[in-house]
Amino acid sequence: MQYRNLGRTGIKVSPYALGAMMFATQMGNDPDDSIRIIHKALDAGINLVDTADAYGDSEEIVGRALKGRRDGVVLTTKFSRPVGADPNQQGASRRWIMRAVEDSLRRLQTDHIDVYQLHRPDPDTDIEETLSALTDLVRAGKIRAFGTSTMPVSDLVEAHWVAQRNGLERFRTEQPPYSILNRGIEREVLPVAQRYGMGILTWGPLGQGMLTGRVRQNQNTDVLRAKFMPKAFGDQQRLDAVEKLIPLAQEAGVSMPHLAMAFVISHPGVTSALLGARTMTQLDSLLEGTDVVLSDDVLDRIDEIVPPGTDVGTLDQAYVPPAIERTELRRRPLVERSVA
Repeated sequence: MQYRNLGRTGIKVSPYALGAMMFATQMGNDPDDSIRIIHKALDAGINLVDTADAYGDSEEIVGRALKGRRDGVVLTTKFSRPVGADPNQQGASRRWIMRAVEDSLRRLQTDHIDVYQLHRPDPDTDIEETLSALTDLVRAGKIRAFGTSTMPVSDLVEAHWVAQRNGLERFRTEQPPYSILNRGIEREVLPVAQRYGMGILTWGPLGQGMLTGRVRQNQNTDVLRAKFMPKAFGDQQRLDAVEKLIPLAQEAGVSMPHLAMAFVISHPGVTSALLGARTMTQLDSLLEGTDVVLSDDVLDRIDEIVPPGTDVGTLDQAYVPPAIERTELRRRPLVERSVA
């Protein structure tokens, strides 16, 4: 594989990376099978493995898989999503970050994490508090760099200014959703990330399974994904776009997954695309497309189906900021709306 710079960290990573969410036993995988998949990916030249503390027992399985191979792997994990009933077992406070990193290091059976990522923004915590705690972890050698996931572009810019003003380390990576069906990050996130020298590790390059070719109008065969992602799989706009992409892939002589992966890594702002392979067969199929390069004509045709900078339909697991999610932040109290 041709390795790429992970932003300006100096770390080199493969354009295809391995996402480990599907390796959690709660997703139906046998741990030994998951370990074999991880080893196969590493043998194929993939050198970045991404997991999270909220992915069930995924970190433990990754830790077992990397025994004896840790030095050759760029290991990334995430924090901030709830991992217990205690309201303080989540978020981006110094209190939780310091506990969460120790827990992840233990589960991963390593003494350091290469990139530690804020899984989702935490509006209740001052960004200076988060950056200060993460900076201390870098200086202590427990993490090499840190980043974000699905952070709004205004928050990214604010975080960089706060880091600069206070002499703190800054976010070095962002992990946003990106696929042919979800191109919204092309509008602001990718340009801003490029401006600040951030590496981009995209998730969902196969449109949460909709770009595998197995999801068609009136015949959803990906039962597992449909169960966990009902919004995406039930969205007619997304299904319509897929029906237009399938003949394009056929004309280009590539499979739908290869079309989808090649599209994502063709953007100059994207460092790596995370593969969410759950079986060895899925991994083998995706690895066969590592050399696929899409022509300008094919990319132009994709632009006609899904215009640049736009999202098609609803994406499960997308971050919804409080200003949109909470009605009380969008409406004045009734008494203030009353007209005398």
